[in-house]
Amino acid sequence: MTDIAPDQRYARQIRFAPIGREGQSKLGQARVAVVGAGALGCVIANHLARAGAGSLLLIDRDIVDFSNLQRQLLYDEADAASGAPKAFAAAKRLSAVNGSIGIEPRAVDLTSANAETLLAGVDLIVDGTDNFGVRYLINEVAVKHGIPWIYGAAVGASGMTMTIRPGVTPCLRCLFPSAPPGGSLDTCETAGVVAPIVDAIASIQAMEAIKLLSGHPEALHGSLLQVDLWNHHWQPLSVAGARRADCPVCAGRRFEALDSASSEPMAVSLCGRNTIQVAPAEPVGLDLDRLANRWNAQGVGQVERTPYLLRLRLPEPDGVVLAVFPDGRALVTGTEEPAVARRIYASFLGDS
Repeated sequence: MTDIAPDQRYARQIRFAPIGREGQSKLGQARVAVVGAGALGCVIANHLARAGAGSLLLIDRDIVDFSNLQRQLLYDEADAASGAPKAFAAAKRLSAVNGSIGIEPRAVDLTSANAETLLAGVDLIVDGTDNFGVRYLINEVAVKHGIPWIYGAAVGASGMTMTIRPGVTPCLRCLFPSAPPGGSLDTCETAGVVAPIVDAIASIQAMEAIKLLSGHPEALHGSLLQVDLWNHHWQPLSVAGARRADCPVCAGRRFEALDSASSEPMAVSLCGRNTIQVAPAEPVGLDLDRLANRWNAQGVGQVERTPYLLRLRLPEPDGVVLAVFPDGRALVTGTEEPAVARRIYASFLGDS
């Protein structure tokens, strides 16, 4: 790490009067969780690392794919070719940008079993995910422990974002009492996504984060902000008075997602990818070196051990790639059928 004084590294940011030295000092003491290191998460983490947020916790379950490079700006072709876990690839890039902050990568799935432990002690949670199940989980952790969080979503050329402050603003369940039915909303798989909308929404999220962390909640936009870059449309929807007296989370203090056995089904498709994640009901501890030796001895396919995971490339007719993590999760690439992914998982890892 190059020893650069904060006054030099953050000179232009400190010169911005609303932040100044006091705000910069507060930023430098903050611990922020970025959940999801995909398109939104890359932009959010990049801005916060360069702005001098003291500590970043990067949580992501996925590995880098060539289809990510169009919009996920922290990764390159070498990351995709090696199938590097996004959390670790992002941490490596950000550490090269700013070696004076703490960066903790966690290549795990955020679930009801680990959410409170992973997010304990953070000052802010920023949403870089792509599904409502995880967002409801974040919302419950945030409300239960009084942690502000910033919701964001982008698909096609449109997106939205809202800053949620428990006890002050409506929570996510106030505005969205239940998750949209499957297939009712566009996803990046069905509608695609263009990079500028990702940059716009994530940059607004990062700006909101900087306002909060530097001690300026009065500057927050205070709305559910909807943006359509293709049709040049910006619409802030007021959320004043939108807190619901019957909200099960912020009014009733019922945390159904956190109390459930699992926040997601065992097999879940990853948006925009020919990949299914399969996970045991509870994390397990796998000895990946021992597993690699066994698969090599059995000659079941091409085995590759990396510092973070174990990859098995199966021959035809399956022709799929199984990427296994130490916690028992596996990414099955080459199928869009959960039943097929479960069969392959069970064949090589049992029915954990």
